Amino acid sequence: MRTKAFQRIYTKLTKITKATCDVVAQGVRYGELGWVNGQPAQVISVVDEVVTLQVFSGTEGLSSESEVVFSRTPPTLKVGDLLAGRFLNAYGDPIDGGPALVGEERLINGDTVNPVKRAKPSTLLATGIAGIDLNNTLVTGQKIPFFADSDQPYNQVLAEVAMRAEADKIILGGMGLSNDDYLFFKNTFARAGVLDKIVSFINTAENPPLERLLIPDMACTAAEYFAHDQQQNVLVLLTDMTLYADALAIVANKMDQIPSKDAMPGSLYSDLASIYEKSVQFGHGGSITIIAVTTLNEGDITHAIPDNTGYITEGQLFLKHDTDIGKVIIDPFRSLSRLKQNVIGKKTREDHPQVMNALIRLYADAMGAKTKRENGFDLNEYDEKCLAFAKEYAMRLLAIDINIPIDEMLDTGWYLFAKYFQKYEIGVKEQLIEKYWKVQETESELAPQL
Repeated sequence: MRTKAFQRIYTKLTKITKATCDVVAQGVRYGELGWVNGQPAQVISVVDEVVTLQVFSGTEGLSSESEVVFSRTPPTLKVGDLLAGRFLNAYGDPIDGGPALVGEERLINGDTVNPVKRAKPSTLLATGIAGIDLNNTLVTGQKIPFFADSDQPYNQVLAEVAMRAEADKIILGGMGLSNDDYLFFKNTFARAGVLDKIVSFINTAENPPLERLLIPDMACTAAEYFAHDQQQNVLVLLTDMTLYADALAIVANKMDQIPSKDAMPGSLYSDLASIYEKSVQFGHGGSITIIAVTTLNEGDITHAIPDNTGYITEGQLFLKHDTDIGKVIIDPFRSLSRLKQNVIGKKTREDHPQVMNALIRLYADAMGAKTKRENGFDLNEYDEKCLAFAKEYAMRLLAIDINIPIDEMLDTGWYLFAKYFQKYEIGVKEQLIEKYWKVQETESELAPQL
C-alpha cells in the first residue's frame, strides 16, 4: 500500500475470482465504491481488514499487483427537479448527451420507510389499460410484478403504462435491455411528449451485468426524492427483475457461496424485498408504486425468482397470448391485485365490483364451454353465447392495447351483458341492472368496432 495525493492506493490483491477480488485495507465500509485498475467496483464484504469488491466489468486482466483505490463513499445520485426527462446509466451519469446532473447528492440503497410514517394505500392509480384497471385495479403505494414469458411484449406494456398512468413522475429502471428496447423506450416517450415526467436509469446488454445491481437503488432514490420531498405520486417501472437476480447469482457463485433453489443466492428473498418494500404511501402526501417485470422460464412460476417475488408483493399481473383473438391479454384468472378492494366501488363507480365479477364469471363459463367443444361434447345455447361473449370481451377489455377510462370500461361491460345475455343470467344486483342496463341498450356508440 502507498499514499499518493492524500489518497491510499493498495497494490496487493490477496484473492481474485471471476467477479470479485480481495484486498487488505483499513477504514473501508460496506457498500463503498472503488476502482480496481481503473474499473468501477463496490465493496460487498468487510471481514476484519479483508475487503471483498465486486468488479462490475469482471476481473479478467487483473493481477495480484493491480491498484485498488476507494472513494470513501457509497454510490450516490444527484437529485433535483432537473432529473426529469433524463436518461442515466447505473452510476447516475447522463447517457442522453445532456449536461451533467446538478443537485443534492444522496446515498442510494437507503432504508425502507418506517411503518409509523406509512398511510394505508387507498388512492386509485389508473393505468388506462382495461385488463388492469377493471379487473386488477392498482392503488398508489402498491408493489406488484408482471409475470411474462420472455417472448411477450412486456416492455411495450410498461411503455403504455408510463404514458397513460395517472402519476406525477415515472421512474424507469431498465436492466439488461437490448439496444432496440432502450431506443424503443426513448423514442416512444419522446413521441408521446411525456419526457418531462420520466426519469430513466438504463443498463443495456452491452454493459457489465453486475451494473444491473445498482439500477433499482438508483430508481428508488429518485422516486424517494419526488415522493417524499415533493409530495408527488411516483410510479417506478423495473424491467427485468430476472436479469437482476441473475446478476446476484453471478456474484454469489463467484464468491463460492452455496447456492439455494435454482442456483439463486440464499439472500434472494431479502435482496428482492429491499427493493419492493420501497413502495409506500406517505402519511404527509406522496407515494411510490412499483410495477416490475419478472420474466419466466417457459412459464415456470415455481422458479425461485417468481416464487420469492410472490411472497413479497401484493398480487401479480400475468400476460397471456389469446389464440382466439390473436392478441396478448391480461390473464383474468391468474392476475390479482390484493389491494383493489380499497378502491373499487369506493373511488370508482358503484357498479365496478359487480360488473368485474360478472364478466370474469361469464368468461370462466366460456372457457368451460371451450373445453367441452374440444372434447367433442355438444354445446347448448348458453355455451354458444358465452363463447361469443368471451371473444368480444377479450378483444374489448382484456387486450393490452385497449386504453380507455374506467367508466368506459364499465359501460362496455354493460353493453356486452345486454348484447349476449338475459338479465337473470349475469348475476348482478337488481338495482344496478335497473340503473345501467336500459342505458346501455340505447348507446349505439358502444357498438364494437372489430
